[in-house]
Amino acid sequence: MELKNTFKYHLILGFIIVAMDFFRAYVTGGHDRFFSNIQLGLLYKTTFYITFFSVYAINVGIICPRTLVKKNLVYFVLGQISLFFIFAAIRFLLEEVIIYSIGGFHNYSDSSRTFWYYIFDNSYYSLKVILFSTFIYLLFRFLENKNKIHELKLEHQKAELDALKTQLEPHFLFNTLNVFYSELAETQPETAKGIHKLSELLRYLTYEAQKDYMPLKKEIKFIKDYIYFYEKRFENNLFLDLSIKGTIKDQEIPSLVLVHFIENICKHGIINDKENPAEISINISEDSLELKTYNKVSNVKNYSSTGIGRENLKKRLELLFDNDFSFEHKELNNTYSTYLKLPIKTNKL
Repeated sequence: MELKNTFKYHLILGFIIVAMDFFRAYVTGGHDRFFSNIQLGLLYKTTFYITFFSVYAINVGIICPRTLVKKNLVYFVLGQISLFFIFAAIRFLLEEVIIYSIGGFHNYSDSSRTFWYYIFDNSYYSLKVILFSTFIYLLFRFLENKNKIHELKLEHQKAELDALKTQLEPHFLFNTLNVFYSELAETQPETAKGIHKLSELLRYLTYEAQKDYMPLKKEIKFIKDYIYFYEKRFENNLFLDLSIKGTIKDQEIPSLVLVHFIENICKHGIINDKENPAEISINISEDSLELKTYNKVSNVKNYSSTGIGRENLKKRLELLFDNDFSFEHKELNNTYSTYLKLPIKTNKL
């Protein structure tokens, strides 16, 4: 959960808490010291609120995101326990050290300023802020995930609609390609091979790749088939190095992510320069995939204008992985390079 997106809501909640506390004090008569000495009462109210909202911020901004998101329940419980001590420590520092050094008076008596009693006496207030801040974090997380699920559904529906718009009698198209393949299989095997690959490529786009995730082996095969047609087009003048390292098993990745980078190179980069070949490197580890690309471009300005597809891809990755991915691109001296690292999951079925 990013603070910049929720700060105003935390601020409103803080204002409501303070207002309700003052209203309660007014209705019930409040503490004697607060009404007998307004300045002293406001001073201790201020230190209390500083302590309260400091613990609130620590829990919402640090402990919950680093434990609950990663499902580290043991660390979460330890973090919550530590907040009892943090609350008492901050309040002790403000009231019994700083204020005492300035004004010469304590909030707690000498007998009640012992370590364990001070912790125990503040446990009620610290428990309130711990429970409240945890509930607020979980509520915001729930609303955030609900919104992401809604956006994913909209994106999926949009993708299905776009696919339907381009499917002009696909069965007729595939049947026609199969007829050409059968007629050329014996007399022109290379041409027949190309038709077969084209049929597989279109079938994958039309029927299979509409899912959010696809097997990694199919995605790799798709980009190899995609590059195959550029090899046929440029014949011996295509200089594009594809390197794949790692073991391909039953991993799954978001569909049609890799081809975005291949397509950018083939459509907008220079791929017929023997001295400056384009490079595509894919490294597959146990739980992640890294992709690096490098190529020369004839016009960096025009190349950069293709950023709509890049932004759409980034938005999709954010919806799928939140912040658990890396996506970078760099333009320098008529060269363009990209880097992608994303988690991969294993299909255990």
